[in-house]
Order: sequence, then C-alpha cells, then structure tokens
Amino acid sequence: MEIYNTLTRRKETFQPREPGKVYMYVCGPTTYNYIHLGNARPLVFFDTVRRYLAYRGYDVLYVQNFTDVDDKIINRAREEGEDPLSLARKYIDEYFKDADALNVRRADRHPRVSGHMPDIVRVVEELVQKGSAYEVDGDVYFEVRKFPGYGKLSGRSLEDMQAGARVEVDTRKRDPMDFAVWKAAKPGEPSWDSPWGPGRPGWHIECSVMSLKYLGPGFDIHGGGYDLIFPHHENEIAQSEAATGKTFVRYWMHNGFITVKEEKMSKSLGNFFLVRDILAKFSPEVVRFFLLSTHYRSPLDFDDEKLAAAGRGLERIKTSIRLLTEALAREEEMRGEGDGEAGPGPAEVPGKGKEAADSLKAALDEMKASFESAMDDDFNTALAISVIFDLAREVNSFVQQLGAKISLPEKEALQKAMALFNSFNEVTGIFKVDPAGRILLEDTAAEKSGLTEGLLSLIIDIRQEARKKKDWATADRIRDGLKELGIILEDTPRGVRWKKQG
Repeated sequence: MEIYNTLTRRKETFQPREPGKVYMYVCGPTTYNYIHLGNARPLVFFDTVRRYLAYRGYDVLYVQNFTDVDDKIINRAREEGEDPLSLARKYIDEYFKDADALNVRRADRHPRVSGHMPDIVRVVEELVQKGSAYEVDGDVYFEVRKFPGYGKLSGRSLEDMQAGARVEVDTRKRDPMDFAVWKAAKPGEPSWDSPWGPGRPGWHIECSVMSLKYLGPGFDIHGGGYDLIFPHHENEIAQSEAATGKTFVRYWMHNGFITVKEEKMSKSLGNFFLVRDILAKFSPEVVRFFLLSTHYRSPLDFDDEKLAAAGRGLERIKTSIRLLTEALAREEEMRGEGDGEAGPGPAEVPGKGKEAADSLKAALDEMKASFESAMDDDFNTALAISVIFDLAREVNSFVQQLGAKISLPEKEALQKAMALFNSFNEVTGIFKVDPAGRILLEDTAAEKSGLTEGLLSLIIDIRQEARKKKDWATADRIRDGLKELGIILEDTPRGVRWKKQG
C-alpha cells in the first residue's frame, strides 16, 4: 500500500508504527455553524480510508476532534446572545446528524478542546520551560525561529512565508511569525486558569495536545483539508516536536478543495452549501458517491448538475444490485418449490450455465484485485468506483442470460457477486447496510430521474449484448419498443445514445 505523504511530496510504502495497527487523527470542524460540503469531503474521505485499512486487516484507532473554543464560536455566540460552549455543543449535535446521514462512522474518540485544558496548559508549560515559547502579558507565543524545521510541511522557507503572509501586527512578539499557544482572557470570553493568568488556548496547540494524548508521538496518519497545511499543520509539527523531541507524524494526508465555478468553497467567501440543504435535494448516497468519485487530492467542482449526474451513475449500480437480489430470491423460491420432491432441486442441477458462471467468478476475482490495487495506490476511490461499475456491467450481462431455472454454479456465481458488492460497499460506505451487513437500497423522489437513466442504461446494455450475439430480432424489438414509448436510440461510433422523441 502506498500513501502520498505531503511532508515528502511523494508516494511512500505505508509502514505503520506498530505492525497490524494504525493510529490516525483527522482535524474536525470548528463548531459554530452547520457543516458545508467542503467540510464533508474530508469527513467522508477519511472515513473511507479508515474503512479500507480495517478491510486490509489493520486495527485502527481513529481520533477526530471538535474545536469548541475559538474566536469564531465566541463571535457567533455573541451575535446570538448564547453561551459559547452551549452554542458549540448544539452544532456538535447537528454535526453528528449530518455525519450519520452520510454514513460516516463515529471515530473511536471525539475529543473536545474544552475537555482538555489541563493537558493543553501542561504542554504549553513544557514549551516555555524548554525555551521554545515565551510569555508576554498573559499571552504565550511559540518562537518559530527556535524550531529549525519550520516550513518542512508546506515546503516554503520562513522568509518566503513571512513575506507572503498577512501577519497580525503585534510589537510584543519577538518575530512577526511567532504564533499564540495561549491567549490571555478578554472581558466576556470563556477562560480557564493557567500559570500565566486566565485565558484560553490558541487554535494550533489544541490538535497537537489531543492527538499526542490519544495516539502518542510518531503516530501514523494525520489528515485534513489542503487549506490546513499552512499554518495549522505546520504549526502543529513545530510545537509538537519541540515539546516531545520526537517525530510528530509519519504520513500527512490532505484532500483537495471543493470548488464552485473553480473557486474554493468556504464560509468566508459566502459560496458554501450546507450539507443539510443539499440533502434536501439529493440522497445521502448520491452525495457520498459524488465526494468519492474524484481522487481525494484533486479539486472537486460542485453544482447541482454534477450531483444529478452522480445520481444517474449510482442508479446504474443500484439497478444491478436489485437484479442480483431478485435473481437470488427467485432461486430461493424455486428451491422451495422443489422441497419434498424426488431428486435434486433446481439449485442442485449443474445446468448449461456452468461455463458462464465460471467466467463470471473469474471476472469477480479480477475485479476484487483491481479494486484493492486502486485503493492500495493512495486510496484512489475514483478508480475503485470504476471497478464497481465494471461489476455492475458483468452482473447485468450474466443475469440476463439466466434461464427459467438457476443451476448450482449460477447460484454460486450470483452469491459471489453479491458478496463482492457488499465487500466494496464496506469500504466505500455508499449504501447503508442491515445488521447482517447486506446493502439496503432506498429510493427517494430526488432519485427518480436517476432511476430512469439507470433502467435505460440497463436496457441498452441488454440490446448491445443481443447485437454482439447477432440476435437482431431481440435488438430490433428493444429499439422499436422504446420508440413506441417515445425514446429514440442512436447508434454512434462512441456508443449508443438515447433521447426523447420530439
């Protein structure tokens, strides 16, 4: 398995700190509003990473924090006339509603800043004692130039960062690039006692303290959005390694931005779309599928049509799962009809479909290997999803060849295909499952157009199979039947297209 490490700017063979175990931390949201689609991308992607590591047999300890003490929370609470910590708790609850809808599994730990003040104060004290931080009027700053490796994650020199950064002017700092690890309390703000007087932590120190507390130095994976590389993760490295004297993280992973008309989606720009507003128009399955349809390090441009297109693609997969489910149910019914009769039931008869069944089984083995190869290559979910489409096409072709009775080899092939769908879904989490781990499919009004697209794709696939076999009568019957329903098929060098008549 290879992971692209932001720190080294190359793919590296994944070697965890401890054999068979993975320790993983992902920066969670600052809880002053509902999450938007840009927040949801790392939420869904790193959930998928965790799922795949578990699929590969690793014991994963996954930590995702909540920042519930922050300037944005304080300002929002002041606007709404609410206590800042109460406001944060409210939006943490709302976060879980959206995360549950997107089939994101709870982390093993969800630490909150407000619950770790003694830990934060202790680490800040260590930084001061080691000469890496200094106190001025109740504020404590990390002295950047005392850390020789500063800039190694972002790949920029301190001079370049200082020249290009918009640094808040504070003449009390020894250097403009120094950053706060503890802030003196201001009137009306929440505060906690410390050796430097009442105050609260700076943003960056929070993640260092919580990740080190639960995962220890040198943990395996630290994830987040690309926008966190600098200054947040750069500062995390500096203060963590200065405090412990050890490597902070082995592999740094960062997902690309969600864009709207190629501009980064963010609350500050006002071009963000809340997840719950999107879920009012599109199913959670479609949203999760959309978020995984592009490689995580690439930007992902959002608009309603792209989500609608994702819905149509997902419907093709759902149609195949339905066909597979119906075929297996039909086999069960036939077997039941044979109970008590002399001789073997229909499922035990070798039948004529053994060759096709063996061919499907071999294809399933190849697809399993291709799926794992895609995910082993820096968690390439886009390529993995293409394998799921391959599986859907193979299932469609096989099911339409089934006769009135399903033979034992055919039954085994059907079961193996369903097991593979379930296995792929265990990793991607696109569909929710029942207690036995079987995929649950739900239709919503927002997916009706996708259902139409999926059914037409299936019909066209069946017609193409008939044409390959030179079964012109079946192919013409499908074309003419669709024409009577107002659907025109056009055979082009790039494939079959359909359009509504008139």
